[in-house]
Amino acid sequence: MGQPWAVGTAEAAPARLPLVLTALWAAAVGLELAYVLVLGPGPPPLGPLARTLQVALAAFQLLNLLGNVGLFLRSDPSIRGVMLAGRGLGQGWAYCYQCQSQVPPRSGHCSACRICILRRDHHCRLLGRCVGFRNYRPFLCLLLHGAGVLLHASVLLGPALSALLRAHTPLHTAALLLLPWLMLLTGRVSLAQFALAFVTDTCVAGALLCGAGLLFHGMLLLRGQTTWEWARGQHVYDLGPCHNLQAALGPRWVLVWLWPFLASPLPGDGITFQTAADMGLMAS
Repeated sequence: MGQPWAVGTAEAAPARLPLVLTALWAAAVGLELAYVLVLGPGPPPLGPLARTLQVALAAFQLLNLLGNVGLFLRSDPSIRGVMLAGRGLGQGWAYCYQCQSQVPPRSGHCSACRICILRRDHHCRLLGRCVGFRNYRPFLCLLLHGAGVLLHASVLLGPALSALLRAHTPLHTAALLLLPWLMLLTGRVSLAQFALAFVTDTCVAGALLCGAGLLFHGMLLLRGQTTWEWARGQHVYDLGPCHNLQAALGPRWVLVWLWPFLASPLPGDGITFQTAADMGLMAS
């Protein structure tokens, strides 16, 4: 049968610098958000019920966000430890000279991770890891709840920012929104005003980025495509929306968006994939 494909740690360990930088950025935004809410203008006053609902929603979003980040980073999408020797005889298999191994269809070598990835979609620069067969589900949920968390924070800070902007001229308002660091360094705004503008800008931009990513990958999900296949117009693995959802998210695909630790095992192994032609043969 052969041995599982293996690689040395020094050769295949993913770069940690992007993850460290992303964590530092998230920590900085979190600290500034706490400063704005506690010492700065803060959100508008809320009644007891509204405040309870806001806290419950924020806790739900943060648990899902952190849970999916953990699952994404813990799931290894590469061919490391996968039994490939003697299996590379089917149509679509290729040989990777960097990994010195046969690799199955839909796989691809990542120069950043320095290893081949099963059902490779793309390399996530913010988290420093490839998106592939084993971590596609937490990646999608991460986009959903990341957009939700950032949008929630934007809504909370919106009224305070609006009141701040109304108190200044249009030129000052534009400069504060576009160049908050310059306004702080030149002494045009206080630290609390800078934090409010900077955090709101970051949350809005992040929510738009996550939302755009979710829409794009939602389209790919329904079509059964990876980013590479979409760019080349390939529809070989499009089994129909329902089957595509089950193939990527498991049988409980409706519920996995609500809780990251819900069991929904993937039907495949990341090596062999059912094609649209196979579905047609079974139907006939």
